[in-house]
Amino acid sequence: MRSGFVTFVGRPNVGKSTLVNSICGAKVSIVSNKPQTTRTRVRGVWHGPDSQIVFVDTPGLHKPVTLLGERVNATALDSVNDVDVVCMLIDATKAFGKGDQWVASRLDIANAFVVVNKIDKAPRELVLAQLAAASELGAAEYFPVSATTGEGVPELLAALDALMPEGPAYFPEGMVSDADESQWVAELVREQLLAVLRDELPYSVATRVTEWEWPRIRCEILVERESQKGMVIGRGGEQLKRVGQAVREQLAPGAHIELHVTVDKDWQQRADRLERLGY
Repeated sequence: MRSGFVTFVGRPNVGKSTLVNSICGAKVSIVSNKPQTTRTRVRGVWHGPDSQIVFVDTPGLHKPVTLLGERVNATALDSVNDVDVVCMLIDATKAFGKGDQWVASRLDIANAFVVVNKIDKAPRELVLAQLAAASELGAAEYFPVSATTGEGVPELLAALDALMPEGPAYFPEGMVSDADESQWVAELVREQLLAVLRDELPYSVATRVTEWEWPRIRCEILVERESQKGMVIGRGGEQLKRVGQAVREQLAPGAHIELHVTVDKDWQQRADRLERLGY
């Protein structure tokens, strides 16, 4: 038996969560088209015939403007320690730039893999240009992939699998995530809110499950301003109702989820609030 850990790291919206979900064959991380969707370290498990890889999905590295931003950056950078392989993801649709170079400078890039993702959305010439630019980093390996279509993913997975050392299975067969159920439901609520909220509001929202008496689940939605509360609820509560319905469709039959919106002024800047929320 061989087993090990692989961390995905990169700038926001490069597709780290989508790639983890693709490899694990299940929804391990929530996804959205908004940057900084992932806020905490998320683990997904891939099971091979005689091996197991634990993939660590991390928040996108960015220039923080809040204490929350500083915390999620620290989480991502800490996640590259004590793992067997680090994969730095790059977006094939965007020019290789200073942000990517900054991420690479924080890694032991000579022993890392560079993964150019979203090749299904970029013309061949741009993908080749990205690979050429990234080659200057001096990484151990380079892989063009599409987390959405699966192109190139088997080759990446095979290369990672070959590097796993002898070791025990860390998780039982069939288990694809170590996420706590209540934490997962809170993330599903936040995912649906990200889909419907605009501008800066999505980044002012946090979610946490405060009561769990199956089938009844109570989830609290935190916002930073009184004016934001009505925007989350929607006219006549319709928006909150749609969010709840979308979450229930992803839970076991019979689940009843109650959503409550609370104003917690400037929670992103308050250490005690961030710790309570698990950041």
